[in-house]
Amino acid sequence: MMRSLTASLLAALALAACSRTPVPAETRAQDTRTFNAITPTLTATPGADLYQGTMDGIRGKAAYAIEVPANWNKQLIMYTHGYAGDGPDLRVQTPALREYWLSLGYAWAASSYSSNYYDVQAGVEDTNALANSFSTLTGGKYAQPSKNIIMGFSMGGHVAAAAVEKETAQTAKNRTTYAAAMPACGVMDEEYEFQWLGDYTLVAAQLAGLGPKAFPQGTDTYKALLPDILNANFSSYSGALWQENATQGAKLREIARNLTGGDRPVFNLGFRVAALQGAVFSTGGSDGTVTGILPRNIYGNATTTYRWTTGATPTPAEMAFNASILRVTPAKDPNPALPDRVRYLPRVNGEVSVPVLTLHTTGDFYVPFRHQQLYRAAMTAAGNGDRLVQRAVRAPGHCDFTAAELVEGFNDLVKWEATGVKPAGDDVTTPAVVADPNYGCTFTRGTRPGVDACPAN
Repeated sequence: MMRSLTASLLAALALAACSRTPVPAETRAQDTRTFNAITPTLTATPGADLYQGTMDGIRGKAAYAIEVPANWNKQLIMYTHGYAGDGPDLRVQTPALREYWLSLGYAWAASSYSSNYYDVQAGVEDTNALANSFSTLTGGKYAQPSKNIIMGFSMGGHVAAAAVEKETAQTAKNRTTYAAAMPACGVMDEEYEFQWLGDYTLVAAQLAGLGPKAFPQGTDTYKALLPDILNANFSSYSGALWQENATQGAKLREIARNLTGGDRPVFNLGFRVAALQGAVFSTGGSDGTVTGILPRNIYGNATTTYRWTTGATPTPAEMAFNASILRVTPAKDPNPALPDRVRYLPRVNGEVSVPVLTLHTTGDFYVPFRHQQLYRAAMTAAGNGDRLVQRAVRAPGHCDFTAAELVEGFNDLVKWEATGVKPAGDDVTTPAVVADPNYGCTFTRGTRPGVDACPAN
């Protein structure tokens, strides 16, 4: 009787399963795009073997380059490039420290990733896949490395930081172990970057009296209003440096200062860099999906208080401004966990087990210094504060590092990984420290135009 009942139950369950309405697969604009991997045509460094071509990536073909010096030390540096735009062609970008790494005996490799746009998922998965294929792609001449290190800039910094996270190790389709990571000018909080871009463009429009009444506004509507938004906030925006006006522009500057990490050297100069202002303003009017990387809106400002003064409480004018500005709530679970790969925007939670050394310019207006403060908080909350060294560089640009700053950071990271002796870094969270006029002098090598020189030792 029991066997008969069980058989009937199984049959009923099977029938129910067949009759269910299939759950539609979640789609994104990124899933509809196609790309073309361009085989690199690099010239080998004398004394090194160069391998280049295309290979399968998570979204299609990706281009790659691998270079191995004659005196290879059996270690591999994976280089992760920054945002490459939204064009169809995928190209390998060579690292600034290429010759230096080879001279020390390191091999390096880089993927174009199998897509453009802000596709950090592809960056992580395709970089890992390339690392795993090192021996195969070098024709078996070289064994798999004894140690992998990862370094990247900007979006590539996001890739490098996410690559050493616990969640990535547990969820990635292509899993790789790294001994250390060096994210430079990186997106160290996958949500904050897009909150910042949404906040700034919304605030600028509201200060101009042209704030949207509904979300999303739409990029075409926003672009039509942008000249008037700029005219209301800037007295000049045609040269290499913009100049905010003394009324709405000054408020915009101070709101931006508070949103990007507080008072610090070089902020004012970074705020005026035309290229960075242009990059930030170009993101206005968007729908919060990071140009189709996410299936739903990630932006929200429902609990944000915008301040341009420094008193203990908002002024009446600030209260009125906050009451008038459009409030947006993010969609539920806009960056969901996925069953067979890392998230669309891989998490940077501070759950790491290897040394991480970061560099960030204090004046970066595109990927602001605030990222370092949030990363420090995440690492500390995860119990990994001792695994993080952060260095501030006194420069106004995005990824505006000298060769000496990069070399010093890299050397200190690999020595730390090899010996366990932690190098020095900067305090990025104490407001009085960060606001000191000489902040960032410890690890800045070279003075940039318009930036005050550090005191002589």
